[in-house]
Amino acid sequence: MKILVIIIKTLAIIVPVLIAVAFFTVAERKIMAAIQRRRGPNVVGFMGLLQALADGLKLFVKETTLPSNSNLVIFLLAPMLSFVLSLISWSVIPFSNGIVAADINLGILYLFAISSLNVYGILLAGWSSNSKYAYLGALRSAAQMISYEISIGFIVLTTVLCAGSFNLSNIVLAQTKTYYIIPLFPMFVIFYISMLAETNRHPFDLPEAEAELVSGYNVEYSAMTFALFFLAEYSNMLLMSSFAAILFLGGWLPPFNIFPLYLFPGSFWFSLKIALGVVFFIVTRATLPRYRYDQLMQLGWKSFLPLSLSFIILTSSILISFNWLPN
Repeated sequence: MKILVIIIKTLAIIVPVLIAVAFFTVAERKIMAAIQRRRGPNVVGFMGLLQALADGLKLFVKETTLPSNSNLVIFLLAPMLSFVLSLISWSVIPFSNGIVAADINLGILYLFAISSLNVYGILLAGWSSNSKYAYLGALRSAAQMISYEISIGFIVLTTVLCAGSFNLSNIVLAQTKTYYIIPLFPMFVIFYISMLAETNRHPFDLPEAEAELVSGYNVEYSAMTFALFFLAEYSNMLLMSSFAAILFLGGWLPPFNIFPLYLFPGSFWFSLKIALGVVFFIVTRATLPRYRYDQLMQLGWKSFLPLSLSFIILTSSILISFNWLPN
């Protein structure tokens, strides 16, 4: 019976996430088309909504090509590792009050542990492909993710100081009176920019820069192995959007507590706040030019790291001075 409950809980998380990822790709193409004043997907299904299913079917039936000089075991393991890690992170995300697969006290540390492992999938993919372009893309990704994880860590510690807990549900409940975006607005801005670099997205998609790396670490992948990297990337974007919603936008709580939860459930508000992050990802891709790699590293190490470190010191000083530290 316990195994059956675990299976149902797992499917209740994985299936909606995969459906959301599928429609995320359609939304991205349609919003970018609207920004660039052209037609997006509009043929497959009503208003092109089934385009994601058609793309998935195409990748599923294509032949998987395996490089002759690659390490085949690691080459096939890398996309599966990235995909699995992107899904198990969702187990600690609270979708509403009490609606969470594993409400553990160290939920933030769990997310950090999984995000630290994410880089291994990309590194293994680049190394096992036996290609200079793939290997260089993997090295870029490792340096980029490690650089921005440090500033993200300081930002998260700032919210933990204010909430007094590593539990994600408690961080949401601590924002009942005011969302943390108001007192911690500079950290919110840095977090939103950092999550672009953490997920290798435009304008920080240097590991996949077509101009110099021919699609980067996944250049040797095709068919379903490529699709697994694709799904992992979009799942991670949704995860970072939900993480930002929990840390700064009150998670499932309605804005200013003016809407009762029985009228609009918490999952509705949470989905709305995730959609805000999704639109941010799409608009930045459609409007901003790509950074150079030295500019990316300079922004992370010389700007975001000292700013996030100084802000956590400032926040802790204010909380201690006014005796506002949570119990």
